[in-house]
Amino acid sequence: MTDPAAPASAGLDPAAVAAFLAAVPQVGAKPPLTAELIAGGLSNLTYELRDAGGQAWVLRRPPLGHVLPTAHDMRREYRVISALAGTVPVARAYVLCEDPDVIGAPFYLMEKVEGVVLRTRAQCAALSVAQRRSVGESLVDVLAALHRVDPGQVGLADFGRPEGYLHRQLDRWDRQYAASQSREIRGLFELGDGLRAAVPVTQRSTILHGDYRLDNVMMRLPEGGQTAVAAVFDWEMSTLGDPLADLGLLLTYWEDPGHPSKDILAAAGGGLTNHEGFPGSREIVERYQNATGLIVDDLDWYIAFSHYKLAVILEGIHYRHERGLTLGEGFERAGTAVPALVEAGRRYLDRTR
Repeated sequence: MTDPAAPASAGLDPAAVAAFLAAVPQVGAKPPLTAELIAGGLSNLTYELRDAGGQAWVLRRPPLGHVLPTAHDMRREYRVISALAGTVPVARAYVLCEDPDVIGAPFYLMEKVEGVVLRTRAQCAALSVAQRRSVGESLVDVLAALHRVDPGQVGLADFGRPEGYLHRQLDRWDRQYAASQSREIRGLFELGDGLRAAVPVTQRSTILHGDYRLDNVMMRLPEGGQTAVAAVFDWEMSTLGDPLADLGLLLTYWEDPGHPSKDILAAAGGGLTNHEGFPGSREIVERYQNATGLIVDDLDWYIAFSHYKLAVILEGIHYRHERGLTLGEGFERAGTAVPALVEAGRRYLDRTR
């Protein structure tokens, strides 16, 4: 199992990073560097770096061990946030290192954005009612803005193959479950087969984030000022495809105020919005639909698909954690959520029939 006493810089050699950055004058890092693992994500590893002058950056690298095919591609993350600068809120990308000899894996360096990541229910409960509403509305508005970006205008026309996206996604998550399967999950293959038999027609292809949710954005929460998204993070699953896949995933993580809690999402960073002030799911859908003009009649399929995708992702995390290949906290809960996610996905799929 993962050593709870692992150093804050585990998985990263600050001296090796400093040596690499010495040849990158636009960064201007002054050695020595210190590194601290940033808690939150359960996949790619994120560190805050600081130099001798107190300047800070954020570094992203793949997880330790058992990296599945096509996953955790640092080049893709770096490319998409570089391309989207000026269209939706993203951190400034500084440099990509594709040489695995530096720290044992590719990585990239980006700006440290100031703001708050809402990762816990206590943080959300501490917000005012007005702040919660503004957080929810700005989250939806940024997603809609992303889906209005023309990929060709920002140099991302070849960032994916939008034709057949949903079918390929089903193939991909089926393969990834097979690659990290350490136990039998009742109903998972049946859920995949049911989704495959009812794939909706894609209305429009756009840039997708792939894991869009509340705790993958940095919020600005000024006292008495306008709440806004400061930056969207964790672009490791971004591509071109059906935008309703992003909306379906956001709704999978969302808890409507006053409704029973989705405890199955706690292991994945969801279940934060069951507080007065946050918009309900219907409001989110209406706001998104008004901003994009998309028809959302098949949304239950996309939510069912998101449950399937999330179940496979958490099963992969469970696989790595059981082999001692994770750093940080929360990984031990990932596997417990998988059966419940599969069952919930089957219920949403049944609603499409």
